[in-house]
Amino acid sequence: MAPKIPTVFFKNGSPIPALGLGTWNSPPGQVTQAVKDAIDVGYRHIDCAHVYENEHEVGAGIAAKVAQGNVKREDLFITSKLWNTYHRPDLVKGALQATLRNLNLKYLDLYLIHWPVAYREGDELFPLRPDGKRVHFSDVDYIDTWPAMERLVEAGLVRNIGLSNFNVQQVQRVLDVARIPPATNQIECHPYLHQASLTEFCKRHDVTITAYSPLGSPARPWVKQDDPVLLEDAVVQRLAQKHSKTPAQILIRYQHQLGHVVIPKSVSRQRIASNADVFGFELDAADLQQLAGLERNGRICPESFSFGHPHHPFEAEFRKGRR
Repeated sequence: MAPKIPTVFFKNGSPIPALGLGTWNSPPGQVTQAVKDAIDVGYRHIDCAHVYENEHEVGAGIAAKVAQGNVKREDLFITSKLWNTYHRPDLVKGALQATLRNLNLKYLDLYLIHWPVAYREGDELFPLRPDGKRVHFSDVDYIDTWPAMERLVEAGLVRNIGLSNFNVQQVQRVLDVARIPPATNQIECHPYLHQASLTEFCKRHDVTITAYSPLGSPARPWVKQDDPVLLEDAVVQRLAQKHSKTPAQILIRYQHQLGHVVIPKSVSRQRIASNADVFGFELDAADLQQLAGLERNGRICPESFSFGHPHHPFEAEFRKGRR
């Protein structure tokens, strides 16, 4: 059994487990077992999204564990995300209901706007232009999507709402109109990409950071042969030896000590258990400094399909030639 996972509290007092199971890019046919294994070893937080196309598998894993009496629905914290083709306010509730059907749940603990960019409406996840490199955009502004998210809370279908991949200006725009402020901003975060100004801004406004790809997402579909591998970084390896931990445990612990909720992905029971075994040791000030020193603005999820969209969150940094 993994040690008990601590709880973080959103500004509204709602609890969220500090560690969750990520399900992006998990191989089809393996997700149900991964969810069952995660619940067995002590996870209570599962992070999902419509675009991952595996929510039915997540739902089957949850249902199996609830049926066995291992866990009750109210013990679990389930997150999903509104996909870019459903930003139009009249589509938001239907998109959520599709997710609830796939997950076989009556409510979500957290629902996020997955990206600030809206795509052409419809069931095609990536409505590609003829060049096959970019998608058809929709002109819906996420500011108009947010009140539809708030209505989901009022209807009891969602407990908390938040954002994902929003930059400082975009989080501010939502805060300016929100009756229910976003509980979290789920962003890519690891030692090669700290997003320090964004994380500081969010903390200042009581928006919890949830860190995705904390291990540098080594299995991402678009990885290139010469891309640096965070898990193999000399600093990370040295700290793993120092603490008698795995490199993954060092990177997950790092996010925890930064005050972030963290959602590493795995479908291996052994790694799922190992990833949760990070609460019995501490990185010291020198360790934290070394990891902070690895910053290289190394964004691995640039959402290149959306380049040219007026709400693309990172385009300015790419225009500056940062990589």
